[in-house]
Amino acid sequence: MMDHAHDLQAVREATDRLLSAAGKWDNAALAEPSRLPGWSRGHVLTHLSRNADALGNVLRGLPMYASSETREVDIEAGAPRPLAEQLADFEESTGRLAAVAAEPADWSRTVALRNGVTDSASRVPFRRLIELEIHHVDLDVGYELEDLSADFTEREIAFLADRFTGHPAVPATTVTAEDGRTWTTGGAADGPAVSVRGTAADLLGWLAGRRDGSALTVTGGALPSLPPL
Repeated sequence: MMDHAHDLQAVREATDRLLSAAGKWDNAALAEPSRLPGWSRGHVLTHLSRNADALGNVLRGLPMYASSETREVDIEAGAPRPLAEQLADFEESTGRLAAVAAEPADWSRTVALRNGVTDSASRVPFRRLIELEIHHVDLDVGYELEDLSADFTEREIAFLADRFTGHPAVPATTVTAEDGRTWTTGGAADGPAVSVRGTAADLLGWLAGRRDGSALTVTGGALPSLPPL
């Protein structure tokens, strides 16, 4: 069962870590490329601000974004802003989300996200935590997948493995961490089952599209090519 209160505290801690890192930048550092193709650090920070507002909409029962086009336009428009403006926006949007999350609510209710996806409201704080932690790594400022907590890494691997379960383009795959933890994903009917083993950080990096999987050990076939998130 999801513990939304625990995850909201983790969100606050992850927010503080990211703000501490970004507070050391200048405008030039903000404009440098992130690890996401075509995105500067300014794009990533703007995306995180707009994601906070979007998840606040979700908890209110509103559309997550007005449209996909609006989402992209807002990120592009916000990316070149100076650091002080970006940080203020990030803190203010984070505060708005926290205020919505603090309102009395039925956390077991079903909420609507993008592209027809639905989920329990109790999972929304974890979804925000994913955005903060993975995109902190994307900022390329020395925070790596290996720096993520073991609890978060295990939960995110399980979350992504579940996302690809039954996907017609992904063969049945067993994912095993070096400590023996195992997950299953994929499930395309044709082709042999594949086994993928590696460190938890490398497994997460592959599942999240942040690493190419070259550090993983694969048996039973080729490393599955995963659909974009």
